[in-house]
Amino acid sequence: MSHDPFSSYPRHPSYPPPDHSFSPLSPDVAPASPTYPTYPWQPEPQPEPATRRAPVHAPLGHHSDLRVLRSAYRWQRRVATLTALGYFTLFLVLSAFAPGFMTAEVAGGLPAGLLLALAQLPVTWLAIALYEHTARVRVDPLADRIRRQAALDAKRGAPR
Repeated sequence: MSHDPFSSYPRHPSYPPPDHSFSPLSPDVAPASPTYPTYPWQPEPQPEPATRRAPVHAPLGHHSDLRVLRSAYRWQRRVATLTALGYFTLFLVLSAFAPGFMTAEVAGGLPAGLLLALAQLPVTWLAIALYEHTARVRVDPLADRIRRQAALDAKRGAPR
């Protein structure tokens, strides 16, 4: 038989739960005394500077031109790479699966395979020319515009 040593004491009445809604640190309650710096040598807090007028354009970091520049550069790389690599792949596939075509004589007794192999150099030059052309027409103007905009943003953000 277990005996509870505290059973002879009267039970305490149940109290309502404590109210935690009030906090001395809540922002809607004003402090009782003015605040002072912790150390006397601390500088006085400076008021917020007057806000400058927002620029007409979005800042460079949030600008969609960077996204457009990346996609133009990606398109440029794909066109040049697929031109050179596509032709070389076509040449390899024809060599492996169409030996009759590759050994057929085309012009002046030259086999078609040799002419296609010799055409690899001009196709590579074409890929380089396409790369330069798309850079000049699509990528460089975007990069120049972003560069000018960054310079303007840097001037606007510089302290006077």
